[in-house]
Amino acid sequence: MGRVAIVDGAQLRVLPEFPSAYELVMSAWAANESVETFAAAKSPEFSLPYDEVYDCASDWRLAPPFHHPGEPARCLVTGTGLTHTASAEARQKMHGAGEETDSIRMYRMGETGGRPMPGAVGTAPEWFYKGNGAILRGHGEPLTVPCYAGDGGEEAEVAGIYLIDSRGTPRRVGLATGNEFSDHRTERRNYLYLAHSKLRECAIGPELAIGREFDYLPGVVRIWRNSEVLWRQEISSGERRMCHSLANIEHHHFKYAAHRRPGDVHIHFFGADSFSFGAGIELRDGDVAEIQFEGLGRPLRNPIRMETAREELVRVEPA
Repeated sequence: MGRVAIVDGAQLRVLPEFPSAYELVMSAWAANESVETFAAAKSPEFSLPYDEVYDCASDWRLAPPFHHPGEPARCLVTGTGLTHTASAEARQKMHGAGEETDSIRMYRMGETGGRPMPGAVGTAPEWFYKGNGAILRGHGEPLTVPCYAGDGGEEAEVAGIYLIDSRGTPRRVGLATGNEFSDHRTERRNYLYLAHSKLRECAIGPELAIGREFDYLPGVVRIWRNSEVLWRQEISSGERRMCHSLANIEHHHFKYAAHRRPGDVHIHFFGADSFSFGAGIELRDGDVAEIQFEGLGRPLRNPIRMETAREELVRVEPA
C-alpha cells in the first residue's frame, strides 16, 4: 500500500490514513480546508531518510506524486506544445526545409492571441494526448523506448496537476517536474505523426509542489552516460517564458465537458524549452535523464531502457 509523505529537509514525514495524495486532497476538500493546512495539521506516523529513498537504496520507492488510485483510466495525461520559442524553432528545423511551417505559424498565433485580457478567451494552443495514468512513471523508474519507436528523448517540462471536484470544477493541486518523453524521430518523418510520437511513457516527480506560482522557473537538464554528464542545458519555464498565459492554456483544456468529470485527474505538460535531440544527442540504453526546476524539489531522474523484443503484429479477434 502506498503512503503520503511531506518533505522536511532530509526527512520524509510519512502521514497516517492516506494511501495516496489523491485521497489526501479529497479529504482536505471534504473538511473545507486547503491541502497545505490540512496536511500540516496531521502528525506524522514515522519518518524516512529522504536520501535513501531518493537514491533507490530503501525498501520504499517514490511513486508519481499524484495519480488516480485504482483507476488509471481516470487520469488523463496531456500537454500543450509550441508554448516556448525554443520548441517552435526546433519544430521549424525538423519540418521546415527553409520554409515557414504550421508549427512556427501556430507559435506566432500564440504570441498575438495567447494572452487575452482577463475574462476573455484567447487563441487555442496546440494540444496533444499522451495516454492515461498507466503511462506515468515516478522518480528512478525507467522510461522505455518501445521496439516500434524511432527513438526516445527527454522533454524537460513543468506539469500541472489537476483534480476535478464534486461540482465539476477543475482545481490545480500543484506543479511537478516532468519528463514528457517523446519519439522525435517518428515526429520528424512527418508532422502528422506527432500524435503517434507522444504516445509514450512519461515521468513526474519526485515531489508535488503545492502553492508554487507558475511565473518563472529556471532549471537544468542533464543526460548522464556511464556516470558522466554527456549533455547539459540550462532551461526555464513559466508564464514569463511562454507565449500563452496559464489561464488561457487551462481554459482550452477544460472547456471540454468530458475534461470536467468529477473525480478525474489531469496531468498536463506545459511545453519544453530545450531537449537533447535538438542538439543531436541520441539516447542509449542505460542513459539517465535528470531534470530539475527551481522550487519544485529534488531532480527527477529516470534511466532509459530500449526494448529489444521484435515488433509483432497485433491481431484483432472477431467478437
